[in-house]
Amino acid sequence: MSERLDHLDFEVGPMPVLSPRVPFSTERVRAPDYGHYLEDFVPGTVFVHPRGVTVSRGLMLDYATTFMEANPLYLNESYARAMGYHGLPAAPHLVMNLALSLGVQNDSEKAIANLGYYDVRFLRPVVAGDVLTGMTRVAARKDRGVGKPGIATIETLAQNQDGQVVIQYRRKVFVPRRGDGPIDEAARADGGGVDFPYAAKPRLHVPRPAAGWPSPGGLTLAASRLGAFRAGDIIVHRNGRTITDEHVGWTYRVMNTHPLHYDRLYSQAQSGPMSGEPIVYGGLVFAWLLGLASRDVTENAVWDLGYHDGYHTQPTFAGDTVAALSRVLAVEAGPTPEAGGVRMQLVGVKNVRAEEALDRFGEDLFLNENSKRDLGKEKIPEKIFEIERAVLIRSGGA
Repeated sequence: MSERLDHLDFEVGPMPVLSPRVPFSTERVRAPDYGHYLEDFVPGTVFVHPRGVTVSRGLMLDYATTFMEANPLYLNESYARAMGYHGLPAAPHLVMNLALSLGVQNDSEKAIANLGYYDVRFLRPVVAGDVLTGMTRVAARKDRGVGKPGIATIETLAQNQDGQVVIQYRRKVFVPRRGDGPIDEAARADGGGVDFPYAAKPRLHVPRPAAGWPSPGGLTLAASRLGAFRAGDIIVHRNGRTITDEHVGWTYRVMNTHPLHYDRLYSQAQSGPMSGEPIVYGGLVFAWLLGLASRDVTENAVWDLGYHDGYHTQPTFAGDTVAALSRVLAVEAGPTPEAGGVRMQLVGVKNVRAEEALDRFGEDLFLNENSKRDLGKEKIPEKIFEIERAVLIRSGGA
């Protein structure tokens, strides 16, 4: 065998059949297990996530069309370049899904449920050819008592091949214990020997040509520019989307390894509302809701500023039809007169038209589901998701 710097070069002979000659034994059986238990979520511990992923142009376009993105920024490379990008950028929710999914093996493959998304920030664009890697730091751990699952608050970020952070966020996960004993609160954190550049007040890097953003011409409609939004507006997104078993393939296409989303035997072994058929990965549900809303509210967006206070309130399964509504919370000045910030609440429902849901539930549709017990109100079974979002939208003259 000779070794060169660029490759190995060696000869191989016929491959013999070995299995009949190797004695069978169960003494060395192993079944690798992945994920972490509550005991492992020691505050300060850093999990460096495996694999990483190269984001291809094909993935970005397939994702944008599958999840019904209407903003030409994520569909039309000529438009994106005119807007100051070095190529077609990935839709922000694709970046979020990749970042979250890369971390599932460490963060939530053992989790009972994802309890919420907080302070999701997109720091810079991701374009075709970028390589994303991720890591998570444990921010806090809530022990609910011996024998009970607990809550881990984690901070996650993804970096590109140049070490630049492209997204950061917090989430809470409901995690089982490994054993029945008390948590060792004296356990020392393992920082992983890496820098963890999570910023309390991150700076966002939004592409913009020196001469400003050009007019979109007929590629977008004026009805979704900044001047169309007022606090208190409710936008009913009229189209729904029936989810098929396509969700199984997309689960791993965005790198999510949790078997609840693709293993029927695993999902049927669960109890309560999470049992039965594989549950649609919540990040995909979120993406479909964003897509259903995009033609009405973000066709003229130049940047997603962030998401916050997001919750999956009911599971979604193949065959369910999802729909979305948006409520404008505030319209704010932007970093340039060419665009302003719009704060919105996005709500998702299933197996009911959005307009029917508004007629039936009214204000209750936009109340936080976790607050309803204290308010003496019933939760809405048809409501599947809620989140607040902030978007930078071009003004009427842009």
